[in-house]
Amino acid sequence: MRSSILITVIASLLPLTGWAEVFPDSLAAPIEMEQVVVTGTRTPKLLANTPVLTKVISADDIRKADATNLHDLLQQVIPGVEFSYAMNQQVHMNLSGFAGQSVLILVDGERLAGETMDDVDFTRIGMQNIDHIEIVKGAASALYGSNAAGGVINIITKKGVRNFALNVNARWSKHNEQRYGLALQLGKKQWNNLLTVNRNSVDNYNVTNGLHPITRVISTIYGDKVWDFKDQLSYSPNEKIKITGRAGYFFRQMTRTEEVPERYRDFTGGLRGEWKPTENDELSLAYSFDQYDKSDYQRITRLDIRDYSNVQNSVRLLYNHTFSGGNVLSAGTDFMHDYLFNTNIEGHTRTQDAFDAFAQYDWNINKQWEIVGALRYDYFSDRHVSRLTPKLNLRYQPIRNLNIRLGYGMGFRAPTLKEKYYNFDMAGIWIVEGNPNLKPEVSHNINLSADYTKGHYNFTVSGYYNKIDNKIATGAPFYKSATDIMPHLPYLNLQNYNVIGAEATVQGRWSNGITARLAYAYTDEHLPKNKAGESVNNQYIPARKHSMTGHIDWDHQFSQHYGLDISLDGRFLSAVDNYEFVDYYDISKGINTIHYPAYALFKLALVQRFGKKIKVSLALDNLFNYKPEYYYLNCPLTDGTKLMVGVSVDI
Repeated sequence: MRSSILITVIASLLPLTGWAEVFPDSLAAPIEMEQVVVTGTRTPKLLANTPVLTKVISADDIRKADATNLHDLLQQVIPGVEFSYAMNQQVHMNLSGFAGQSVLILVDGERLAGETMDDVDFTRIGMQNIDHIEIVKGAASALYGSNAAGGVINIITKKGVRNFALNVNARWSKHNEQRYGLALQLGKKQWNNLLTVNRNSVDNYNVTNGLHPITRVISTIYGDKVWDFKDQLSYSPNEKIKITGRAGYFFRQMTRTEEVPERYRDFTGGLRGEWKPTENDELSLAYSFDQYDKSDYQRITRLDIRDYSNVQNSVRLLYNHTFSGGNVLSAGTDFMHDYLFNTNIEGHTRTQDAFDAFAQYDWNINKQWEIVGALRYDYFSDRHVSRLTPKLNLRYQPIRNLNIRLGYGMGFRAPTLKEKYYNFDMAGIWIVEGNPNLKPEVSHNINLSADYTKGHYNFTVSGYYNKIDNKIATGAPFYKSATDIMPHLPYLNLQNYNVIGAEATVQGRWSNGITARLAYAYTDEHLPKNKAGESVNNQYIPARKHSMTGHIDWDHQFSQHYGLDISLDGRFLSAVDNYEFVDYYDISKGINTIHYPAYALFKLALVQRFGKKIKVSLALDNLFNYKPEYYYLNCPLTDGTKLMVGVSVDI
């Protein structure tokens, strides 16, 4: 108990990111329950003691997964996370029945600008500089505001902690897939810097479908070329003050048509100051800038024509005070100016200011009971939308290593500028229309969970119920008049949508070098209804009811000069049916039921360590050569087994 208190005290002296690097491996419990997390309460908590159930993808998990970006990592590690695709192969995420626009993705607590198909651009978040990822499912709007109705995924980046360290790495695979990375750490007594550079690319390739598809199929899978630069500099003149600056540039090009490739850019920057005037007080002030652009490059004229830009400038103030007994009061406020340029919205440009204020009290009643309550107010200047959101979480520890958690949270999502003002001819299929009178989407989340750790094992079970009012979605397409050539697809609010789900995870780690994890998720969506009480089509392909992920690996150091890590990962997703139009260009032909079959994918990897500096990896992804019969929009975009070869050198 004293060691846990000591770790918490040490953590409280540090900024709210990068915790894993503070603690040496000798302090880590067998199942990493000593990991410090911040997302659930915005204050540092041991994973075992946080009152809000938090899933952690650790640095070790990230290393073993060898994923290129966030999309690759989540689908390999977390059950209940599923990705589907639009006609143009933009990626859409479903997390436990919540679409991507209702799941807030943060990087070190900061929002990301821009969206593609209502989701962030997942390729922006490479794994080279990620320390760990914290996932809180369920309503978190009382702390994080709009878009956190379905949960929060907080990506915590690495922090430079060495005087000098250099890593260079590369990986190659079929379809001319190449990945190159560089990470450079420099530091001295009062300052340190971490620079990461990544270059990824993969060619377009064709896939073969069966003879009689009954809905849209993909025949060409599009690759891309990505450059990603990130730099973070920290300066601490003394133990009470820390200043951190960051900057980044991201570029991606995708070629669907050779004459006009698509380009995506992102410019990020930020400055954070943290001050600890007393042992019990912490104050942080942060400024964040993020600009995400889309453009079409015309090769013949060499013109790069921008048709989308989202710019966010935000300022955040956060204060924490720790009382005797470990009770913590947190209060904060944010201001964000949001600018959107989009050739598909009325007037092409829109702006909005957002303001919020929140407070939270973490009450440690005794060794067994802890209660956390929070309340937040949000205001959006466009059409004067405002919302008050509460949350209440209870943690009960009847015996050592057993935690029972019960929580209620209200979530909300304010309609976006796109949803209010869109006017877009969608490839000649229909005209997507915004609705300025949309109401905020409001969710009510009730969750119950328990976790138990004993020796080398950890068991976690949880269940939840989400009820969503005024769900924002597109309705059924219709013709406004007899002279219309194309139907109209309006945004509107839907009622009677709810999600029931449960999860279970068991994991173990043994002294012989074997680590194993098995996780299962159940998701049951009940479709929303229109004003007439009729079920309507889901805006996106619904979640599969059953999903499972598993991992096992054996790590052994044979000598001072040679070590070996062999791992096997697998994921399974059950079948799902969806109602889709027979012909999207002629909706009068009606609707078909499309069956998306179950599938399972496995990955076998071998990593050899030569001394302390060199690692050579071999992996077989899609080990059993699975190929979909039809490449529909909700199937894995794989054309069979893929051999991956990589090398990493530490200097």
